[in-house]
Amino acid sequence: MVDDRRVAVDDCWNRIGVRGDSSCERLVEYVRCLNCSVFETAAAKLLDQPIPLVDLSRHDIRAPAQQQHDAQGASESFLVFRIGAEWLALPTPIFKRIVQTRPIHTLPHRQHRAVLGVVNVQGELLVCLSLAHLLGFEPDTAAHDDRSRHDLPRLLVVARAEEHAVFPVDQVDGVHRLASATFRSPPATLSQAAAAHTRAVAPWRGMSVGLLDADALLDTLNRSLG
Repeated sequence: MVDDRRVAVDDCWNRIGVRGDSSCERLVEYVRCLNCSVFETAAAKLLDQPIPLVDLSRHDIRAPAQQQHDAQGASESFLVFRIGAEWLALPTPIFKRIVQTRPIHTLPHRQHRAVLGVVNVQGELLVCLSLAHLLGFEPDTAAHDDRSRHDLPRLLVVARAEEHAVFPVDQVDGVHRLASATFRSPPATLSQAAAAHTRAVAPWRGMSVGLLDADALLDTLNRSLG
């Protein structure tokens, strides 16, 4: 027996969101569907609808994640961005928000050249660091002077527990699911600093994107503040 009194909801997060093909333009701003007002509105509608009476014997009771694994193979969600000529990615869950560039206030007597200063993000002062310096390469701005409206510089806010940091990037492409089977060991040509913070490389749009190790990166960010 099935109760037909259901609220019609467009589950766009399963089609064009993080759990779909990640083509939704809102992901550039919200990073995760959970942060989006569309998802919030849909969730409120679903909570208000009557609990359906469903015959479970007619449904696949496996978890959605397991079904996706069976159909597509294991994959992970990453936010892909560019610094200079380098395309990099970090796991989506560590990101808190993406914000427009704003003044960076320098700190006197800073101990590490990767520490650029502090920025005001929604009333909170957060340390701003240069990933380019930490990874051992300099931003190649000359190669990307002809920018389109899609590759504007942004500030990425990351967090682990109570630790927060911000770093500037030249372009944010968006959230993408990358197949784990395509991950390869970092090439020997990487600098020592980059190799220490890169867990793997993966093919992406005819290029290679460096998949950064979030914990190693945040550990180094913390040490740079000492």
